[in-house]
Amino acid sequence: MNVHWTETAQEHLDAIYGYIAKDSPEYALRMVDRLTRRSQQIAHAPLSGRRVPEYELDQIREMIEGPYRIIYHIKPDQIDILAIIHGSRNVL
Repeated sequence: MNVHWTETAQEHLDAIYGYIAKDSPEYALRMVDRLTRRSQQIAHAPLSGRRVPEYELDQIREMIEGPYRIIYHIKPDQIDILAIIHGSRNVL
């Protein structure tokens, strides 16, 4: 299934890179790579992510990668990556 990164999710990815790159551009690149590679797993097995606890919809799921939550929406024709947030932050 096709995975689409929303503008918001792309902005989150850029912000994560910028924050980590202040200390280590190399580690920032590795983290962004890990996060984007997760979209391959999501594409092949969208239901492998758990339901987002803050929502009660089966179509809104998340994958955990390091300290980050990759939140996505399963649609009939594609999967939208909605957000990438730090696990300590509240979704709502």
